[in-house]
Amino acid sequence: MGGRVVGGPSRRGFLRGLGAAALAAGGAGTLAACGGSSGGGAVTGGSGEPSGSITVWSWKNPAAELRALIPAFNAVHPKVQVNVQDIGNPAIWDKITIAMEAGGQGLADLLHIGVDYLPSYIEKFPGGLADLSQLGANQYSSAFAPGLWQTVSRGSKVYALPWEANAAGFFVRADLFKKAGVDPSSLLTWDDVIVAGKKVKAATGTALFAVDKSASQADSANLFQLLMQLQGAFYFNLDGKITLNSPEAVRALTLIKEMDDAGLLADVQGSPGTTGYDTAVKSGKVAVCPDPAWYGGYLEALAPDLKGDWQLILPPAVTPGGSRSAIVNSTHLAVSGTSKNQRAAFAFAEFALTRPDSQVSIFKAKGIFPALLKAYDDPVFHQSDPYFGGQKYAEVFVEELSKPSTPTNYTSDYARALKAVDDAQTKVLLQGAAPAAVLKAAASQLAQQTRRSQA
Repeated sequence: MGGRVVGGPSRRGFLRGLGAAALAAGGAGTLAACGGSSGGGAVTGGSGEPSGSITVWSWKNPAAELRALIPAFNAVHPKVQVNVQDIGNPAIWDKITIAMEAGGQGLADLLHIGVDYLPSYIEKFPGGLADLSQLGANQYSSAFAPGLWQTVSRGSKVYALPWEANAAGFFVRADLFKKAGVDPSSLLTWDDVIVAGKKVKAATGTALFAVDKSASQADSANLFQLLMQLQGAFYFNLDGKITLNSPEAVRALTLIKEMDDAGLLADVQGSPGTTGYDTAVKSGKVAVCPDPAWYGGYLEALAPDLKGDWQLILPPAVTPGGSRSAIVNSTHLAVSGTSKNQRAAFAFAEFALTRPDSQVSIFKAKGIFPALLKAYDDPVFHQSDPYFGGQKYAEVFVEELSKPSTPTNYTSDYARALKAVDDAQTKVLLQGAAPAAVLKAAASQLAQQTRRSQA
């Protein structure tokens, strides 16, 4: 598979599943009386060599790869029986939520959780997830891509180990840029992108990006979120305060408006991995896909006839000399706070996620890009890829993931924040509203809905 990344769109699973899990209410405190270790209770699973049975919940490709690791794990821990279940995505989110609302009844020992959901489970279900610092997790605090440890931690408590890290990619149709006389490597800032986009549009008639201007689905603000993260910002800060009215947010939406005013945005329903967006990419309606790492390998299956026409670069900085690194989504393994065998569950998570051999094996099989830094030493991340014109494709993501990246705090109110941003973007792109004004209103509305303070 060379250096390709062929993982799947984990974030879309979250957004398709908006509902019981995304907006779960009334669960706070449900597990606090159940002895969950995240509340300070004793670690379960006895002492000495881990033993007994554990159940793991995941979905499709990740589940298959976890299952494939069991024989090697049992060579080290022969007394542990592991049962990996493919719950499906987005079904897994409702299943976890329902079990937590029932005080942990029927909940698996080890849970595969997206970054979108982790804060919601932490906030709404105290004791729902074990504090992994009590199991020795802190020894891995610097083992993963920068920014991810803070994402899975709250103060001194650690709620998960990072697994998949989807850095932002900037997939460029190099053939179209060549016709316009533009070198993709010259795109250092988003001002450069706009200048180049005008040249590409004039030379080829092709728009730069696809954006769902009417927000036909709850995943239409990907470009806005990327521009926020490149400025070290997000919808909420690490204290959970709302930042939609920040200078970074206004700058992000202003850039999107400038690109639309210049005719550089194609109005396409859907997001990466959906029919509308993918059709636009395959048919050549857009020249750039500013999408997560998984979309690169997905491209090869989607548009094999475009082999050799693509080039991957780091996302340009919003300001000269600014960050060109953003982890736009990630997934993690967390131990249930009500598990009867937390030590064995953590041992399996540790084996899967902190050993380079495990992560390299998973990447080779399914293209799930690891957060584990030591895994990047393997030659598989440094091979040329013919689909990208012989470029050492994965090295771009290795470089990005090795750089500092601002931690994200999705909070339990991410779905509401996303809806507010979708609506604000639609008002700007379809109704001519001013970015600063709509974001101020969106921040105020979100504060009223969530009772959160504005930063």
